[in-house]
This record gives sequence, C-alpha cells and structure tokens, in this order.
Amino acid sequence: MTAPAIESGWATVNGATLHYRAAGDGPPLLLLHAGICDGRMWDDQIGEFARTHRVIAPDFRGFGESKMVAGPFAHRHDLRALMDHLGLGRAILLGGSMSGKTTLDFALDYPDRVDALILVGSALSGYRFEDPGTLAAWEAGDAALEAGRLDEAAEIEMKTWLAGPRRRLDQIDATLRRRVRDMLLQSYATPPDLGQDQPLDRPAAGRLGEIRAPTLVIVGDEDAPDIIATAGLLESGIAGARKVVMRGVAHLPNMEQAATFNRIVREFLAGLPKRA
Repeated sequence: MTAPAIESGWATVNGATLHYRAAGDGPPLLLLHAGICDGRMWDDQIGEFARTHRVIAPDFRGFGESKMVAGPFAHRHDLRALMDHLGLGRAILLGGSMSGKTTLDFALDYPDRVDALILVGSALSGYRFEDPGTLAAWEAGDAALEAGRLDEAAEIEMKTWLAGPRRRLDQIDATLRRRVRDMLLQSYATPPDLGQDQPLDRPAAGRLGEIRAPTLVIVGDEDAPDIIATAGLLESGIAGARKVVMRGVAHLPNMEQAATFNRIVREFLAGLPKRA
C-alpha cells in the first residue's frame, strides 16, 4: 500500500503563524514534537500512521518553520486554536517530551477535545527535576547558548537527550545525530526572551487523577532518570494508563527505533474505541 501524500499548510493562531504537515484520512492524530526537535522528528511516523488516520504534525511557535512572536503564549492554547482552524473537534494527541507536558496540560484545560493520549519521554508540569547530571547539562547548555557557542550547546543537548546518561554520543547513528543537530540549530535562532510561556495555574503533577482519556506512556530505558521517574508517575497517576519501556533508546525512541515505536503505537490505536 502506497503511503498517502503529505501536504503542508499554515495556520494563524493566537497571533502566531504555525506551519504543519498533514496526510491521510480517518480519526485525527496530532504528532507533537519534543523541545529539542520540530515536526521533522516524525518523518518516520507521518506516512505510516496516515494509512489509518488523519495525521497532523505542526511546528510549535519558535520551532521549525514557525516563528516565535513577542508576548505571552501557551502551546496548549495554540494547539486548541490549530484544531479549531483545521475543524477538528477531538483528536488523539501524541506528544514527545515538552509536548507530552503540553498534551497533559491540554487534556486538563480541554478534556472534551481529547480522544486519547500517547506520552513519549514526557515532561510533566509541576515536576521538579532532581538528577544532578541533567541539571548540570542544562546549566552548561544555557551558558554555551548565552556565549553564542551554538555547536557546543547542540552537542550538550544531544549528549543529554539523544544519547542519555549511559551512552556516548558517538554510539548514536551519525545520520540521526545530524537530523537532531539541524533541528536544534534552527531553534537557536529564536531569541530566548522573545515570547513568554504561560503555565497552568494548577500544574498537572497534582491533577493526573482528573485525566480520563485512554493513555499510553512510552519511555526509553536509556532516557534521563527524571524522565523515567515521570513515566512511572504517569502510569500510576492516570487511571488505566499503560506504560511501555523501549530497550536501547533514550529520549527520542521514535527516531532511534522507528519500526518498534510504530508497532507499539499502532497496537494502541487499534485498541481504541471506534468513534461514532
């Protein structure tokens, strides 16, 4: 079966213009990128999932082709406005890392817009990172960015997230390293003080019991300790949530082991109740 054609589009939402790619027909499935990537991280998923779903993969403001604009914003509100623009009443939300947090916050603000959640190496609003290695890497990366050493900052972020704490970066496929590096360097073009992200008044960490959507949690066993801990909190805190640990991958399992990731997600999608 030939993969459906992928189209590109633009949506003006809350004063920003978001770029997105879309393909396929069927129940809406939004692929939402990690903070070290943009919508290109889903290159190995869009065509695959578009065989059964209407897939949309946006670049949030400040990432990929979507420019940051001055003023307050929240990715969860941009997501709602994007769904409105596309005429989507409800959707399955697949969010990685930063966008895992966004999908959780979205599910709390707009529960009637969510059919299911797939959380991949997810962050969690209200959770405080504790691992000294991750905290030190953040500090070093921020210092490199402030000094204009962009290549060094990208190297630090790739070591922290793409390789993880137990692997060397040179153990990761060179093509994958190049793909992530390109997305990071593009994101660094956004001034860090342009746009002010507005968090939930009541963070998700204390409200997981309010989430009622079917939820799949995916985490790599090579990911950062706090991300692995967060996956456990999501599994125990969200009623009926199921956790899958992927072996030999870190923060971007869909890019490291695309075939295995796609199979796990397809099995979850196939088990969801059919919409009327």
